[in-house]
Amino acid sequence: QVQLAESGGGLVQAGGSLRLSCVVSGRSFRSLALAWFRQAPGKEREFVANIGLTGSTYGDAVKGRLAISRDNDRNTVYLQMNVLKHGDTALYYCAGAVLGSTWDWGCWGPGTQVTVFS
Repeated sequence: QVQLAESGGGLVQAGGSLRLSCVVSGRSFRSLALAWFRQAPGKEREFVANIGLTGSTYGDAVKGRLAISRDNDRNTVYLQMNVLKHGDTALYYCAGAVLGSTWDWGCWGPGTQVTVFS
């Protein structure tokens, strides 16, 4: 069973940066696509970014400010967050899907909280 554990969240001033990490275990890391989602209080879960073995995609709200990457030797996926805004405040989740023609995000971590203050 795939297990995901996020870390790196915290309190940051607007305009600052954070890097989130998600360590994956329980399955060959190279067989997985990984993604970040977020959920703010009172809002639906929102797609942030995903990454396969060769490419990545981003949600419109974060393009140009956030970057997803993966380290296949460390079984870790990262989310570099720059120029943070108050609207980035949310619980950030890491998700995994078996690589294939479609990606079914069936595995989730417990989340890490990011709070941006002015």
